[in-house]
Amino acid sequence: VCSSETGKNRRLKQAKEEAQAEIEQYRLQREKEFKAKEAAALGSHGSCTTEVEKETQEKMSVIQQNFQKNREVVLSQLLSLVCDIKPEIHVNYRING
Repeated sequence: VCSSETGKNRRLKQAKEEAQAEIEQYRLQREKEFKAKEAAALGSHGSCTTEVEKETQEKMSVIQQNFQKNREVVLSQLLSLVCDIKPEIHVNYRING
């Protein structure tokens, strides 16, 4: 009776180990498939990112060029509006008297 129990336990233990090995192999296979799909998806995402960065750099260079071109004109207009004071009586002002 004792030897049959140990044989049964040994077979159960061996079956459990085989099942664990099979599960691990299946898990590794699924992980590999997932990594491949993830790399494919992120690869296309990476190209979109580089394209957006390129467009951003182009727009920034255009903005910088416009800034350099118009800086002096805008600054002179702003200074003339601020510094040229023309005192006038407001149309709604009433002199009491």
